[in-house]
Amino acid sequence: MRIAIVHFHLQTGGVTRVIEHACAALSAAGHAVVVLSGEPAQRPGSLAAGVEVIPALGYEERRQPLAAGALQQAMEQAALRALAGPPDLWHVHNHCLGKNLALPDALCGLAAAGHRLLLQPHDFAEDGRPALYRRMLETIGAQDGAGLSAHLYPVAPQIHYATLNQRDYRVLAAAGVPSRQLHSLPNAVSIAVDTASRPDGRLMADLAASADIDHRRWLYPTRAIRRKNLGELVFWAALAGPNDRFATTLAPQNPLEQPIYQRWVALAQKLSLPLDLELGARTSDFGALLASSHALMTTSVGEGFGLAFLEPWLVDRPLAGRDLPEITADFSTAGLDLSGLYQHLPVPLDWLDTAALRKRLERALATAANAYGRKPNADDLERAWQAAVDEDHRIDFGRLDEDAQMQVIRHIQADPAAGSALDVRSPPLAANAELIAQNRALVEREYLIEGYRRRLEAIYLALLEAPSAPLRDQADGQLLISNFQAPERLYLLRA
Repeated sequence: MRIAIVHFHLQTGGVTRVIEHACAALSAAGHAVVVLSGEPAQRPGSLAAGVEVIPALGYEERRQPLAAGALQQAMEQAALRALAGPPDLWHVHNHCLGKNLALPDALCGLAAAGHRLLLQPHDFAEDGRPALYRRMLETIGAQDGAGLSAHLYPVAPQIHYATLNQRDYRVLAAAGVPSRQLHSLPNAVSIAVDTASRPDGRLMADLAASADIDHRRWLYPTRAIRRKNLGELVFWAALAGPNDRFATTLAPQNPLEQPIYQRWVALAQKLSLPLDLELGARTSDFGALLASSHALMTTSVGEGFGLAFLEPWLVDRPLAGRDLPEITADFSTAGLDLSGLYQHLPVPLDWLDTAALRKRLERALATAANAYGRKPNADDLERAWQAAVDEDHRIDFGRLDEDAQMQVIRHIQADPAAGSALDVRSPPLAANAELIAQNRALVEREYLIEGYRRRLEAIYLALLEAPSAPLRDQADGQLLISNFQAPERLYLLRA
């Protein structure tokens, strides 16, 4: 097969890692693959495929301003040049997110011309991305949500959709994507790490100034954007015992994320917390960094797939932190034991200005409803509040915004007795060797690249066998909004 994979960029992590896995699997099986990207690969040579840079494919804020028709033509020419023939199919990541306003219509143009498309959303603008959704509504040419759906979610035999999890599968199915055109495609997992290794000299030197290397290090391998909930890691650092330090690996790259991130940096420094940020930038040996950890962590409040719940076991490290049941349910069903994670982190409401917090929740609900063209219901605020607050008048720390989270952390630091009001003083951890071995075996059996290749090829073959037809139908985007914007799902870090 000749396959063109499309994404806005090839920065490290996230979708790029998925593309790297797909290229490795497909190229090893003898398929011809090219990746079309708005930017060059951040790590040249990391892809087992050629890369064609199309500047008009990048993020809207910095891409070459090319209209949809011209972008479609540029994509066809680049793929033809790289593959020595037109692609048998196009595999496109995150087309509906609103990061590039010309791409949806360029894809509709390809489909209308009979090209076969596999559209794989990792995230949805309807799921906590109101600014992106509103931007698409105002610029793509749609008069309302139904009109926008025709651009974002066209339905035709030559267009198939792949989802990362069963939650998204159910949402798209409910919105009208036929089952024969809808596929479940969990990401592949692949970490080649010698767990017996130790941090390299550069990393050791960089850490020496801030911590004794014999400390237990709780490592959060993440780029610290808002939904990754950095404040919760700072919370644990504020409670840390004398032998514990906490760490992250990467800073956010998006300039819009920087002001909030820098507030956390400043607070951690002001309170002299045992927290090391951006350790991934201090070493070229990521495996050694993982091997130096006592446990890996995740505190994220929103994921598309959840690699963070699978990867630790492959390096024989336990996982601590926040569970996301709507994501991890797939893993638990497969047999992964995540019983050590917590689903809520309750803190007393009387540490906060409750009235002000309710107003911020109400404002976030109203802003989202307006962005998505919905009318708020009278009970939306109460539904959101009940989801966040327990019967003991405690609120989940992850539901708070940064201002409220910082207020909680300052309270903990100012009052030595505050910890007695909390259920736990350190991240719960299930770390016995048997559990780690069982989880590793499960991940190796179900989620490594070979299994991913088989699933991907089966989807591609189903797509190649599909006939072509005019674009006359679309999924119901309003149903996507209703599902994703349920008040019970409100997290202020995603508002």
